Amino acid sequence: MLIIPVKDGESIDRALKKFKKKFERVGTMKKLRKRKQFTKPSVRRRNTIQKAVQKRMYLESQEIF
Repeated sequence: MLIIPVKDGESIDRALKKFKKKFERVGTMKKLRKRKQFTKPSVRRRNTIQKAVQKRMYLESQEIF
C-alpha cells in the first residue's frame, strides 16, 4: 500500500503527481500484469531461447552485408 504524506497547504495536484510517480517507481502495474497470466517455467525458457535464436540470426544477417 502506498502512503503519500501531504503537507498543510499542499495542492491536491501536487499530491497526485507524487502518488503517480511513486506508483510507477514501485512497479505495481508490472506486477499486476505479470500475475494476470501464468506461464509455465518450461514455456518461459522456450520463449527466451527462441528470442535468443532470432536475435542471433538477425545479427548474423547484418554481418554479411
